[in-house]
Amino acid sequence: QVQVVESGGALVQSGGSLRLSCTVSGTMLRLLNMAWHRQAPGKEREPVADISVYNDTNVSDSVKGRFTVSRDNAKSTVYLQMNSLKPEDTAVYYCSARFYRSTRDYWGQGTQVVVSS
Repeated sequence: QVQVVESGGALVQSGGSLRLSCTVSGTMLRLLNMAWHRQAPGKEREPVADISVYNDTNVSDSVKGRFTVSRDNAKSTVYLQMNSLKPEDTAVYYCSARFYRSTRDYWGQGTQVVVSS
């Protein structure tokens, strides 16, 4: 059973930085394509960044230049480094995992990020 657990959410001031972690258990991280999503109050969940089993990364236009995604397979952990945070980055951040060439996603419970102005 694949389990995904996010951590690192916090209250931070505008312009600050935060690093979120996503730890996977039940399988080897190197087998998984990973992604970060977020959901702000009253809004749809949206993709933020993803990283493939080959370490190819993508970030959404709204966070490009501020957020970076990385992975440490030895630690079974994926990171989302968030810099220059803005109040509009306030959301619950979710991590998802997908086996290579699969269509099933495993989701974490989310971690809350609040950016104060």
